[in-house]
Amino acid sequence: MHLTNSTSLVTVRQRRLLREASLALGCAALFVLLAMLVTGHWSPLHEFDQDWISEFHGYARDHRAWTAAVQTLSDIGAPVTMRVLLGIAAAWLLLIGARVLAGWVAAQALVGWGAQWALKLAFDRPRPVFPDPVSHADGPAFPSGHAMASAITCAALVGLLWYRVDRRGRTAACTVSAVAMLSIGWTRTALGVHWPSDVVAGWLAAGVVVGVVTAAIELWRPGALARDVRRVNWRTRPRVQRVIVPSVRTARADEPSEDGEFEDPWTDRPRPGRS
Repeated sequence: MHLTNSTSLVTVRQRRLLREASLALGCAALFVLLAMLVTGHWSPLHEFDQDWISEFHGYARDHRAWTAAVQTLSDIGAPVTMRVLLGIAAAWLLLIGARVLAGWVAAQALVGWGAQWALKLAFDRPRPVFPDPVSHADGPAFPSGHAMASAITCAALVGLLWYRVDRRGRTAACTVSAVAMLSIGWTRTALGVHWPSDVVAGWLAAGVVVGVVTAAIELWRPGALARDVRRVNWRTRPRVQRVIVPSVRTARADEPSEDGEFEDPWTDRPRPGRS
């Protein structure tokens, strides 16, 4: 039985690692394809970017109140705001003892920031230029920093919530995150400071960062992220549940862990599964 549980644990970890590697590789392949189309000035993509930006700029120029509201939303979703949110999450995880999970969150912010500027400088794509701009942004355009930072932050926060909520909560979290990502990315094109392809590239680059960071930590500390998730779940439970030890122990003894094993929540050690 012990060998069976060990084999099951290895299989679950392998699947988890394969999932993260697939996310990183898939997003990287799409990013490279998009980058080739952008740098090669592929006519259909170039025309799409130009038409989209021109339509939005004309509307923004004629509707100043609407433009001010879009600018406010864009400022709220700025990369610095996203990284502050990740910093707060990492600090809280560190305080409750989930060190590996805190490192995962911090690494998402730091690697994302570094990758964003490395890619911008590597491609050095000019931003849209208008004789009467409604907004201004510095630095190269490709990929969008707003889109990339918001996608990384939303993915990390959803990951932290995933095992704390039920199916309905997960659906709500994913929906809110998707709306936030799409809205922030849309503001950058609506204000005329990014091409649509910049925003898509930002989302793809974020997928690469999330997948690479998660896979790297899984290789470095196998199973540590899952253990920290269980630690967070236990540390943040209502205090009244902690004092009713016997009943909780009995109720949870037969529940499988995220790794597919039957686990003792007090020791983090696998328990034999039921035959």
